[in-house]
Amino acid sequence: MSTIVTRRAILEGGLAALGLFALPMSARAQAPAFTHGVASGDPKQSRVTLWTRFLPADGGLARVRVEVALDPTFRRMVARHWGVAGPDGDHTVKVVATGLEPGRWYHYRFVGPDGSVSPVGRTRTLPTRGTDPFRIAVLSCANMDFGYFNAYRHLAQRDDIDLVLHLGDYIYEWGNGKHSLAALALKERVMRPAQETVTLDDYRTRYAWYRADPDLAEMHRRFPVISIVDDHEITNNAWVNGAGNHQPNEGPYPVRKAAAMRAYHEWLPMPATPYDRYDIGGLAAIFRLETRLVGRDEPLDLGDALKGAADPFKAMAAFRDGPLQDPKRTMMGAAQERWLADGLRSSVRAGQRWQIAAQQVVMGPTRLPETATGWSSQTPAAGSRAALRQMAAVAASRAGLPLGFDNWNGYPAARARLLGAAQVAGANLVVLSGDSHNAWAYDLAHDGKPAGVEFAGQSVASFGFEARFDADPKRIAADMVAANPALRWCDTSRRGYMTTTLTRDEARNDWLFLDTVTTRSTALSGTSTVAVGHGERRLQLA
Repeated sequence: MSTIVTRRAILEGGLAALGLFALPMSARAQAPAFTHGVASGDPKQSRVTLWTRFLPADGGLARVRVEVALDPTFRRMVARHWGVAGPDGDHTVKVVATGLEPGRWYHYRFVGPDGSVSPVGRTRTLPTRGTDPFRIAVLSCANMDFGYFNAYRHLAQRDDIDLVLHLGDYIYEWGNGKHSLAALALKERVMRPAQETVTLDDYRTRYAWYRADPDLAEMHRRFPVISIVDDHEITNNAWVNGAGNHQPNEGPYPVRKAAAMRAYHEWLPMPATPYDRYDIGGLAAIFRLETRLVGRDEPLDLGDALKGAADPFKAMAAFRDGPLQDPKRTMMGAAQERWLADGLRSSVRAGQRWQIAAQQVVMGPTRLPETATGWSSQTPAAGSRAALRQMAAVAASRAGLPLGFDNWNGYPAARARLLGAAQVAGANLVVLSGDSHNAWAYDLAHDGKPAGVEFAGQSVASFGFEARFDADPKRIAADMVAANPALRWCDTSRRGYMTTTLTRDEARNDWLFLDTVTTRSTALSGTSTVAVGHGERRLQLA
């Protein structure tokens, strides 16, 4: 069996379309040595991490050189570094390029021992002096089998982006046909491996499949990316010691989590440090937070509180005023909370204009409107599970309970500590969030006083409310805003990405909505903009 793969096929169609990873090693050896392009990430003022994957003909170890230059022709070379690709790291190579100048664009490429050359990548270091403006693209939630990665392609075609933040759910763990909405999946966007990812081999194969997507590959080639782990990089609704989608027959959860994180760090140019700070000169500090695997307590389950309850409404009230308010419950852990509070204070003292919390899940207080019972044209049959779920959701909302407990709404005391720390520091806090698949803009308050704002991004390809409710999306958005005082704007039906543009006087967020994800297209269906002025800590609606 043999396969001949041209460079053009790799660049235009991606290795996924060629089925390369289904082949035995003997056939793979005939494929190009650089199998998954290049990527850069974790930029600082004088360094950046560079990544590739090199598969030699014998499948063994290979010493690979990386070259860094000021120009794409490499006439003005500034650095050379070396790394080793081998089976222990799934043949991936991560090299930290050091000694770079701050605030500069660089070009880089890898050279194999056989003289083969990777595609040329482009990356940038962070500035030591505030760049005004500084534009950040923000992405999350790319469930491949629900759509094409048109957001990545649209972003890759831009020249006005300084940095990319990926807030998690970079991959999804589900097996083919196993999602509750699998009927909506695109038949041509099947996953590999076909089963749910549990073992190290599973996760490695899933990353290889994702990274072969040409739109994702081009985005990585063009920009430095700061990536954050959410739950689907491991499995749905993950926390420190477990996950909602981990079953006993899948083995010990710590083993699965370790396998998932090993593959993540092999395939993405990020360090093992779970949280970090990135300074944009005097303009901003970006705090990359970890809210899943370091300090998160197990999410609460309202169903457990209602089991055997003679009066469900009294049980809901007790749950709302008791376990939900427990001050010991945490999203980040005490050490990370202290680190963030100290970082907010030091950033403000240093004169940085904005303090950006880049993290996974929605922070703004959110309840489901009672009007949600009218969002579906199909009324569930009386007594059916769907009808009971709908009744329970509305009853929970009436009892003052939030829409879900897997985000900051399920940890209100931890949220209060974070927002209180921002107030004490005098921070101009901007929270960037992913995870929900929908677009949201919130005013964040603590003890009745403004504490900051939140820009929450829609998904790259994962479904939103539109997959569960068929009412007019404008009606759904109006109902959500009316029911939630902190929520200033939302869109629950379109896919895409955000850009956050920072100047000394304003932080502006633009949501860009792709026309479709069911076919390849970079056409936009619209945009929305919200901004906050420095010192205001409340949103200005366009």
